[in-house]
Amino acid sequence: MKNMKNKNLLVKNLFLILFTVLLMIIPLLTLKNADFEGADAMVGKVITQVNADFKPWFSPLWEPPSGEIETLIFALQAAVGAGFIGYYFGLLKGRKNAHR
Repeated sequence: MKNMKNKNLLVKNLFLILFTVLLMIIPLLTLKNADFEGADAMVGKVITQVNADFKPWFSPLWEPPSGEIETLIFALQAAVGAGFIGYYFGLLKGRKNAHR
């Protein structure tokens, strides 16, 4: 019985991994020459269209040397945050199981 549950869990996890990979690949294949820019750049364009005299309140302390470095830092930030959240929920589950 336990072996069957593990097999079902494995199938579900493989399905989720495949689904995630497809979600990443399909836009790259179907949207040729698409501009995958971030929300910050898009908002900046809209603000200048609405108010051409807009001046930012402050400027960044440090600008990354390239877009790739900026993307790397953003991905690292997301990975650290996801790791922290996963650790926290795992800790809560472990404590709950230990009380049983």
